[in-house]
Amino acid sequence: MKATGAKTVLSVDFTRKRPQRATVAPTGRIPRVARMLALAHKIDAMVRDGLLRDYADGARRLGLTRARVTQITNLLLLAPEIQEAILDLPPVINGRDPINERQLREIVAQTDWGRQMGLWNKVCGLN
Repeated sequence: MKATGAKTVLSVDFTRKRPQRATVAPTGRIPRVARMLALAHKIDAMVRDGLLRDYADGARRLGLTRARVTQITNLLLLAPEIQEAILDLPPVINGRDPINERQLREIVAQTDWGRQMGLWNKVCGLN
């Protein structure tokens, strides 16, 4: 720019808010077993609230077999620490899920939460 003797005045409006940056969603997908556990809690809550008569009613409405709904809702028998760990699993970026529902069936069969934790640690590779 050439200096012509005239001063350039810039006007800045400080009352305008800056546009918010879009938050970046984590890449990947929620592990299937975490979605199934959330579904189990939803079905159970709907039965308790009277929105579903029973699990069989939930199976009919979801288009699933009663056996499958039983498998899903059996996840509620897991120790609270295990359920929390499942819901906190990181998103799966690519490939297979690290833990699947079939692996959890042996754990669900145990009524003692201490034994469940031992089996859970084996599944997670902590033992």
